[in-house]
Amino acid sequence: MADFHPDLARSARLIPRSMITPNSLPVFRVAARLMDRRTPADVEVLRLTSGVRVRLHRAPGTTSKGPGLLWIHGGGYVIGSAAQDDDLCRRFARELGATVAAVDYRLAPEYPYPIPLEDCYRALTWLAELPAVDPALVAIGGASAGGGLAAALALLARDRREVNVAAQLLVYPMLDDRSGTEEGLDDHRHRMWTQKSNVYGWSSYLGDADPNVAVPARNPDLGGLPPAWIGVGTNDLFHREDLAYAERLTAAGVPCQVEVVPGAFHGFDGVVPKAPVSRNFLASQVSWLKEHLTQTQSASS
Repeated sequence: MADFHPDLARSARLIPRSMITPNSLPVFRVAARLMDRRTPADVEVLRLTSGVRVRLHRAPGTTSKGPGLLWIHGGGYVIGSAAQDDDLCRRFARELGATVAAVDYRLAPEYPYPIPLEDCYRALTWLAELPAVDPALVAIGGASAGGGLAAALALLARDRREVNVAAQLLVYPMLDDRSGTEEGLDDHRHRMWTQKSNVYGWSSYLGDADPNVAVPARNPDLGGLPPAWIGVGTNDLFHREDLAYAERLTAAGVPCQVEVVPGAFHGFDGVVPKAPVSRNFLASQVSWLKEHLTQTQSASS
């Protein structure tokens, strides 16, 4: 346990290296459906004309146009729902003075690429058109597979030129399918997500799609993307691919802040959200978004 961050060592003893398998998938999906049934009074559940469902979180006391954030939940592309991040989205809305839309994209393997990505794109265009949202102040973000979808969405928005995304927040993002088979990546310190999990998640999401088109890390051109924040722990399977993506963003002229947490495993902040290391990790995200969107707002006014 000495290889883990002191705030995380106890949890690392208890949680498994891998959680999502074809056998466990039905159990996680039942849990997600139960969570979806709970709707706090301050959350609006909406179904867009495209059929995509979103959970909308509004900043209290805001009367003028302000920032918008599209949040994309994690779950290896195969599980999860927007409801799992209600507390997080509530905090983003409160501290950023933002309208936060958490999108319930359709899940693989039943709905492979590009369906989940297009669901996110429809939610993004809808958010940018809300009366309470300044279209010049729209950020996107997500964790794990949600971070991978956020990175892919930033690329899609750049190419379609309908929404000018101001920032991308990528929390230990799932960016590269090749990490499932790359030699030397498997590590006994990995938790929650392993190479075997990665093969299952990516194969479910990609289906028959061309990885060179569907996988963000395989995109040869990262120029013209919005500034990025990338955070990941050293005991995360995605550590190497996330740092490589950050280096490529920087080389392409995209400002990129990198937050590396020594001894942190995948999803650590969700496992022990009250630990100081988790609080600091989230505070970095909020601070970066707040600073960036404030600068953007000043420049556009």
